Parts: sequence; C-alpha cells; structure tokens
Amino acid sequence: MNKIRVFVIDDDREILRIIRRTLELEGYAVETATGGEVGVANFREFNPDLVLLDIMMPGADGYQVLQRIRKNSAVLVVMLTSLDEITALEKSVDLGADGYITKPFRSGELLARVRAVIRRSKAKAE
Repeated sequence: MNKIRVFVIDDDREILRIIRRTLELEGYAVETATGGEVGVANFREFNPDLVLLDIMMPGADGYQVLQRIRKNSAVLVVMLTSLDEITALEKSVDLGADGYITKPFRSGELLARVRAVIRRSKAKAE
C-alpha cells in the first residue's frame, strides 16, 4: 500500500519539524516547504494527496497559494493558522479549503483532522 503523501507549507521551521515528525510517526510520507512561493514551485513535483497550508506567510500567503493550487488541482487542502476569526475560516472555505486547524494545536488534533479529511475524501470517491 502506498503511503499518503502530505505536503506541509509553513514559514515556521519549528512547526514544519513538529508536523513532519508527527505525521511520519503515523506512516505518512511528508515533504515540507518554507513558504508559499517554494510550496507552489514544488507542489507538482511532490504530487501530494493532502496539503497542510499556513495562511500567514511572507510573500505569497496561504490564500494566494490555495488559489494557485486550485487552478490546476483538487488536492485536499487543510489550512493552518493562528488567526482565530470566523472570516479566516470563511475565506479559506470559499477559496476551496477542505479543512481548517487553528494554531496552536495538539498532535492528536492534527492527526484526527488529517484522518477525517482523508476519510471524507475516500467516502466521496466511492
């Protein structure tokens, strides 16, 4: 069975390290990018099943990255943000995000949300 590929785009290297470790321990294949432009540039190469995408990044923010991904892909995207406001959630969903996680989060919450989005996607495909 092929591992589910998760691409994490965040400008915070510590967050990237924590998420990579958490997901790899659960058997996911993980690649990371340190910002929106790098994420967009490397997106096709990694061909992920799921993208975890920070909203607040310098340069191309998460909303811009999501819009660029959505032009060519229906990949699952879960937004990560420290913005705890309903407008950020609404904008993410309106732009095509499949889920939303507020920072700080616990490892268990991250894993549960990743599993839920993947499960919903598989059920929809069947």
